[in-house]
Amino acid sequence: MWERTLQDLIRGLRANKKDEAKFISQAVDEIRQEIRSKDMEIKAAAVLKLTYLHMLGYDMSWASFHVVEVMSAPRIHLKTIGYLAAAQSFQQDTDVLMLTTNLLKKDLGSKPEDVAVALNGLSDIVTPELARDLAPELIAMLNHSRPHIRKRAILALYKAIIRYPEVLPQCMSRLRDKLDDPDDGVVAATVNVLCELVHRSPRDYLPLAPQLFHLLTTSSNNWMLIKIIKLFGTLTPYEPRLVKKLQPPITDLISTTSAISLLYECVRTCIIGGMLQGHSGNQLARTCVTKLAGFLQDRDQNLKYIALLAMVKIVPTHPELVAEYQDMILSSVNAEDISIRMRALDLVSAMVSRHNLQPIIQQLLAHLAKSESTALPSASQALSQFASSSTAPTAKPGVSPSQSPAYRLTLAQRILALGSQDVYDNVTDFEWYISVLVDLAYVARVNIGAEIREQLVDITGRVRGARRYAVQFMVKLLSDDSFLHNASEDGGCPEVLWAAAFICGEYCSELAEPQKLLSYLLQPGIMALPPDIVAVYVHASMKVFGSWAAELAERWDDDDLPRVQGIVNDILERLTSFATHPDIEVQERAAEALQLFTFIRADLSAYKPKSRSDFLYGEAGSDGFGEPSAEPRFPKSLYLIKPLFSAYQLNAVAQTAQASVPVPEGLDLDAWIVPWQEESAPDLGAPDGAEGKKAKKGKKKDAGKTKRKGKGKAEEPDEDRARSASPAQPAVETAEERAERERRKAERLERLRDDPYYLVDDRPSSTRAASLNAADVDSIPVVKLDDLPPLSQAATPRLPSLRNSPSPAAQTFVIDKTGEIPEGAAASSPRASGTTSPARLGNGNGTSTPAMPPPSRFAPYDLDVDEPRPGTPQPIKVTRAKKKGTSGGKKEKKRTSKSDSASAAP
Repeated sequence: MWERTLQDLIRGLRANKKDEAKFISQAVDEIRQEIRSKDMEIKAAAVLKLTYLHMLGYDMSWASFHVVEVMSAPRIHLKTIGYLAAAQSFQQDTDVLMLTTNLLKKDLGSKPEDVAVALNGLSDIVTPELARDLAPELIAMLNHSRPHIRKRAILALYKAIIRYPEVLPQCMSRLRDKLDDPDDGVVAATVNVLCELVHRSPRDYLPLAPQLFHLLTTSSNNWMLIKIIKLFGTLTPYEPRLVKKLQPPITDLISTTSAISLLYECVRTCIIGGMLQGHSGNQLARTCVTKLAGFLQDRDQNLKYIALLAMVKIVPTHPELVAEYQDMILSSVNAEDISIRMRALDLVSAMVSRHNLQPIIQQLLAHLAKSESTALPSASQALSQFASSSTAPTAKPGVSPSQSPAYRLTLAQRILALGSQDVYDNVTDFEWYISVLVDLAYVARVNIGAEIREQLVDITGRVRGARRYAVQFMVKLLSDDSFLHNASEDGGCPEVLWAAAFICGEYCSELAEPQKLLSYLLQPGIMALPPDIVAVYVHASMKVFGSWAAELAERWDDDDLPRVQGIVNDILERLTSFATHPDIEVQERAAEALQLFTFIRADLSAYKPKSRSDFLYGEAGSDGFGEPSAEPRFPKSLYLIKPLFSAYQLNAVAQTAQASVPVPEGLDLDAWIVPWQEESAPDLGAPDGAEGKKAKKGKKKDAGKTKRKGKGKAEEPDEDRARSASPAQPAVETAEERAERERRKAERLERLRDDPYYLVDDRPSSTRAASLNAADVDSIPVVKLDDLPPLSQAATPRLPSLRNSPSPAAQTFVIDKTGEIPEGAAASSPRASGTTSPARLGNGNGTSTPAMPPPSRFAPYDLDVDEPRPGTPQPIKVTRAKKKGTSGGKKEKKRTSKSDSASAAP
């Protein structure tokens, strides 16, 4: 009989590419026949072929027992095939593994060749049961006469410890002895095993420090030195005395070694082990940074990456040493390798300070702008490339990493994070930073507009000294037609226009001629922007007009009337298109603005100019004298809009403001708003309350007595109406009908118990019946609203304008980092100082008080002397009148008095 070998199987697979499944099916059938042979050579060849098919993804679990048979073969080449197949196919739950315990014990005590094969196979198939049963044999193998057996035994013992950790105390002393083994391979294997085990319990390995230190100072094997340094990096935090002992040898290694992997491991160990502290630590840190800086100029990209990665770990403790090589680090941002760029960005972010923030951000921003300018070739370059491609084939140029949207987004986010770190602590010139934010919106070409918007609004609210410059810059942004045109494209950052419109509307008092901004805020081109931005545009236009109109009223001249009327008419014409916007928010704001400006236009049309003499002395009477005019010289509607938006200043809110708000006295936040009812609520459709009470107490009354009881409780002027209001009592109700009614009522109440829209009436039955049957109109509380203050003095004063004052040459900006706290707030512990993102702005009504009204230019309203006119209305107290008792009986009176006393209790 002729059998196929493994070589024949591989040749057949290559020759039957089109029908591979059929060929493999035939081969597996042949293997099933061969594997049952009594000839061990044929059986081993079949197992070898089956192992190859298993590597291709075909299952061979059905042949597990035959694999064990080949493992027990006496010949070494057959035994090797069996252990190879077991290592490839056996899993932790393979059932035949229990049959291999005695086989492995026998092989571990056999010839060195069998021992080596058994140790190799055991490392792959070991289970907790095998590790427990074979631990004595493995520990005995550590003293084998042959070094390669000792080395294999150490590695196999590590696998056994992983599966069965109880073995570790038994072999710890033997592992310690192997650190002094005469063979370097055995020592290296022991160090590798200890390096993996030390993370489980580092304190248990501190006694090995003297032997490891001896190996560190005497060994020349770089790979073993790396493992030893890793060991010391794990042990040093648990034994601080090791730091002083390890600094000299590690410094010598860093200065002399040419192995980059060893150098990096030394630097990493110095950092995690705390070796860079103190005077000697500073010298070690300088040595590390100097050595790593030399790799930044190397051509090898791997060396650059390793150097940047190590510097990232050093810069938190020694930023001044890394900052000496700032130019070299920034040059790595322009590297072609994207991984080097990302590590350089991490390093730049960690080394930023108040002194180097501006040059770092400028270079990162220039990097974005430069990549944008080189994004597309010119026409001549494109034609030349096309001509050259027709003559000789050229490789297609790859896309620069700077053009990758993901990288550009990361770079833009890194710029924003550097500026806003610790609430803009590193920013010294906010005018420069505002220009950086606007430039970033132009050159980013990624969706970063929301983050830029948040910072623009936040800076303008926190830094008062930068508001004028911010408003001027935002006006330029709103008037830029190209930015508006590109805002609808991907990466156009339209959210920046949201911030520009908001800032110009909120701080329009900084503008010399705010009315010129109205044409930009209501231009038809903004209809293509997102709806939330259009809504802010409309809102800002109202703020701008209100501020300008109030300021114009203070210096009113009748010659200004036609100009104001023209501006109002133009606004109304522009707002008409916004009132039909598909977004409901834009519609609502536009409709409100239309109504306000329609009122202003009507008031301007009805206004009649007066001479100054008429305003001062009034119309002359019969005696030649007149009273001063009570009407102002300007249209009253000019003060209509500004008070709606300028009552409070917009300040930053402290992060602990919400938590510091005191809980009002008498308010229990843990109490139920609707009290939880253990008993089911009474049914309103059931017979009247008196009968229900009697039925629960077990008292049986006839129908006539029940009617007289209900009639006595509901005392009405009209007896017929009282009789018709009371529910009709059925003449006869059987016990089955009553039980069915109670069951349906219980099911309904249980179904509605968790319904948030169903309110359970927990009042007593008598009280509820009386409230339903008696229409006591006189008991309804009536609130008098005559003491409310009139809506006069609505106009707020114009804030002191600094528009005409010259700006100083060098300005010191003050940042409101803490924000405001509500009045009367309880003291609360501040948050951790590690927060880098600033809090948002809010229209706080805490420490910021409303502005005082301006002095009126016309006579005040006449008020009665006795009538109080407080600035803030007192809280209105509503007292519910007590209803007259309608039902007789001592028990009912006692219950009413108890409920009244309970309601009067605080």
